[in-house]
Amino acid sequence: MCPQLQVPARLIIASRESRLAMWQAEHVRARLAALYPQCSVEILGMTTRGDQILDRALSKVGGKGLFVKELEVAMDEGRADLAVHSLKDVPMELPAGFALAAILEREDPRDAFVSNDYASLDALPHGAVVGTSSLRRQSLIAARYPHLTILPLRGNLDTRLGKLDRGDYAAIILAAAGLKRLGLEERIRAVLDPEYSLPAAGQGAMAIEIRSERSDGVDLAALLAPLNHWATAQAVTAERKVSKIFGGSCQIPLAAFATVDGAQMRLRAMVATPDGARMASADVDGMAATPEQLGEAVAELLRAQDAAAILASCAVTPDQHEGVAPHA
Repeated sequence: MCPQLQVPARLIIASRESRLAMWQAEHVRARLAALYPQCSVEILGMTTRGDQILDRALSKVGGKGLFVKELEVAMDEGRADLAVHSLKDVPMELPAGFALAAILEREDPRDAFVSNDYASLDALPHGAVVGTSSLRRQSLIAARYPHLTILPLRGNLDTRLGKLDRGDYAAIILAAAGLKRLGLEERIRAVLDPEYSLPAAGQGAMAIEIRSERSDGVDLAALLAPLNHWATAQAVTAERKVSKIFGGSCQIPLAAFATVDGAQMRLRAMVATPDGARMASADVDGMAATPEQLGEAVAELLRAQDAAAILASCAVTPDQHEGVAPHA
């Protein structure tokens, strides 16, 4: 801690009230309490529109912003000082006056196959129902397993697992990070290799959002700086650049995943139609490039494969967003 920093007597963290979101908020609370023991750190639990609307796919009701808007309002009104998010839920463009102050070290970024009866996607029989909340996962599964039925899966992590357990689905696909953070790793039957299930931009990473300016003189960005994990921040900056260029949201099947090894960064990305019939992919190693430059280079390769037309076709076939039935 820098001794010249002004530490407030109290900080309030805004968080969704799901078990996973509260775990994330508590993790940040504990980190801040250890850094600044003179500061009382509290959590303000909130319900967002994304938590309330469970009968429709996210792509139909507004996408990522539904999980963060109420938390931003709480910060804007002075009821909270910061908000903790799963980064993949954060829109690529933040409202004026808000900023991401820290990206925490990434958990496992991969997708997880969860089933009570089957060991892997390969083991699922013809017509088996797979649940996923993600158009990205839907398109990737449909491309490799056209004999499966893919249906939307909404709700928090416990709700999704409950739907699997009551037999609504033969299997579901979840982020491995959430299961591991909640001590539910034993529910994972298989972790999907990024080679076949490229993660979403920011998957597995947690972000802290703040107001860009405060009237009390507290430099909240500086206070949060020790929580920022450099390698993770570099990787997700590149990923989010690709997503931003293509208007990334829950409404398009887009994946972007970067790995950092010293000065070397590798960025892979893909865009697809929801049924997986059309897909463009790119894979670039960038030694000297900044994360933003690497994201732009990958986006240019996707453009060269007609990514714009692929994504445009998504916009005119909204019925596909509701799920993919087995191909004939």
